[in-house]
Amino acid sequence: MRSEFLLDPDVVYLNHGSFGACPRPVFERYQAWQLELERQPVEFIARRLADLLDEARARLAAYVGADADALVFVPNATSGVNLAARAIGLRRGDEVLTTDLEYGACDLAWASVCERAGARYVRARAELPLEREEDVVESLFAHVTEHTRAVFVSHITSETAAVLPLAAIVEHARRDGLVTIVDGAHAPGQLDLDLRALGADFYSGNCHKWMCAPKGAGFLCVSPEWQDAVDGLIVSWGHGEDASYTTRNERQGTRDPSAYLAVPAAIDWMAAHDWPRVQERCRALLVDARERLAQLDGVTPVAAPQFLAQMASLRVPTGDPETLKRRLYDEHRIEIPVFARKTEPMLRVSIGPYTVAREVDLLVGALAAQ
Repeated sequence: MRSEFLLDPDVVYLNHGSFGACPRPVFERYQAWQLELERQPVEFIARRLADLLDEARARLAAYVGADADALVFVPNATSGVNLAARAIGLRRGDEVLTTDLEYGACDLAWASVCERAGARYVRARAELPLEREEDVVESLFAHVTEHTRAVFVSHITSETAAVLPLAAIVEHARRDGLVTIVDGAHAPGQLDLDLRALGADFYSGNCHKWMCAPKGAGFLCVSPEWQDAVDGLIVSWGHGEDASYTTRNERQGTRDPSAYLAVPAAIDWMAAHDWPRVQERCRALLVDARERLAQLDGVTPVAAPQFLAQMASLRVPTGDPETLKRRLYDEHRIEIPVFARKTEPMLRVSIGPYTVAREVDLLVGALAAQ
């Protein structure tokens, strides 16, 4: 599997969660689309592109269990969250409820939208380590007030790498009459999705992380009752007389759509490699890595095994996370994120489809030697 990727063979790459990695066949299809674009730009953009995007959206929608007309391509999951935050029409006094486990860029987006509207962004504290799914749900909804308008959560959190009990959260929010917005940046490719059954009002995901598509391929899936409220990232040709949810997000001037068009190639590549088996192997290796790391002095997991897919975060005993990260890379050629979360130093290990047990051995040995 490693030979399928363009990754530097001299680097132990345990950071698939940050930016993903694209296998050679998918990257070659991506470049082929770029070449077609440059050979005849007018033919490609003016005559072919709308149909090509329709086909790619239909393939992606089938993969994530959504209706094709509910889904549009966006550059990344954060872009989709921004569109959702602007679409729900917050007013002065409204509250958006979330956890304190969310991705920093999305926290900034919500803080900006709330400040402009005179609304509040309420971050419910989640006690670490996460042990029971019901505790996550209860601690979140304990902060609902008469002013709560929406609930925003990650499907898989970024820093703490935990799969949240999303179906229970969405169901609870629906009973309370609250709008649901999901940051699904890490979920496609790590988890099997059925967005119709989930029923979130907005679900934004990435294809360029765990689906292994080229960088710059994400999507936003929106329930029918909210689609008219969703604007585009910019105002352009898609806002004309025939404007729709789809046109506002696809007709945005000249840009390279090759990453979007390569998504079906990524779906085909995963299918050709028996992706359920790959996911099972990766999770087994992750659970083993977590257990071995937790045996080191001062290293403690932040979530129980039932919260894990192909990533895990652990507290590590260091006073300087940046120095530890640099030493792991400079001395051991291990690419892995080490960071401070609320002053707590943490390390997040990602098990990509190309990761082998020997690389986990190297990480355990390197940390033991610190």
